[in-house]
Amino acid sequence: MEIRHLKTFKTIVDIGGFTRAADYLGYAQSTVTSHVQAIEQELRKPLFYRLGKKMMLTEAGKHLLPYAAEMVELYEKARHIPENDQEPSGNLIIGASESLTVYRLPAILHEFTSKYPQVTVTLKSSTCWQLRDELKQGKIDVAFLLDNDRKENDLHVEKLVNEPMVFIFPKEHPAGQKALDDLTFNANETFLYTEHGCSYRDFFEEYLRQRGVIADHTMEFWSVEAIKQCVMCGLGVSLLPLITTRTDIEEGKLQGTLVRDALFSTQMVYHKNKWLSPAMAAFTDIVRRKAREWEQT
Repeated sequence: MEIRHLKTFKTIVDIGGFTRAADYLGYAQSTVTSHVQAIEQELRKPLFYRLGKKMMLTEAGKHLLPYAAEMVELYEKARHIPENDQEPSGNLIIGASESLTVYRLPAILHEFTSKYPQVTVTLKSSTCWQLRDELKQGKIDVAFLLDNDRKENDLHVEKLVNEPMVFIFPKEHPAGQKALDDLTFNANETFLYTEHGCSYRDFFEEYLRQRGVIADHTMEFWSVEAIKQCVMCGLGVSLLPLITTRTDIEEGKLQGTLVRDALFSTQMVYHKNKWLSPAMAAFTDIVRRKAREWEQT
C-alpha cells in the first residue's frame, strides 16, 4: 500500500469522485482506478460502492479514511522538514469568512507572501459552519472566523480581537438617530440577512424575536458588500460587523447604532492535532502581531 495510493483514495473522498480526483491530481482516470484497486486487493475488501451516479464509501472505506488522512499528513510533515537555513515552503490553505477575507486578511497575506514567496497560498471563503467542518476533515490548514466564543473539542481556537456589531440604516432612516435601547422597527421593515451559517445572522434573528419584532419582510444575501449597497439604496436595514461599515458610516453613506451585547471576535482556528509546519508557524506569527495592532486601533 503506497502513499500515492492513499493520497488518491483520500482525494476521491474529499473532492467527490474519481473523475474530479483525476483532474485535481493530474492523473488519467485509469490511474486513479488502479490506485484504488491496489488498496482493495491488499485489504481484500471494496472501498466504494455506487449509489445512482454517486460513489459511496463502504464500511471498509470508512474505516480506512482516518488512517489514510493521518498517513498522508505524516508524509507531508516528513517531506517538508527544513534545513536550519531553509525558508518555509510548501502549501498553506487558508479559510475565512467573507468579511475577514476583505477587511482583516489582505495586509497579512501581503506581508506573508512577500517574505515567503516559496509558499503557495490558497484562500477559500466560506461560512463559519463550513470552515469548521473543513478544518476537522483536514481540507484546510487554518481558518479565520468571526464568531462568538464557543468550546471546540477538536479545534484550537485563538481569539484575536473583539469585533463590535452595528445596526445599519439608510442615511434618512428615522431609527438611525436613536440609541440602541430606543430602537423600534415598523411593520413594513425589510431585514437584510447574510446567508445561513453565519453566527451574527443567528444573533440578528434572535435579537428581533426577543423584542417581539415580526420579520415578515426579509432578504438573504451571500455578500456583505451587497447588503451594504442595498441598505444605502433604502431597501432595508441590517446587522453587520463594524469593521465592514465604519468607513461608510464616517462618510455619511450609512447610519449605524452599536449593539453592546453582541459578543463576537475574530478567531484563528486550526485542528488541535495539526502539525505546525514552518510555513504555518511563520504565518501565525504574522497574524498575532497584526492582531496586536488591531487591538490598538
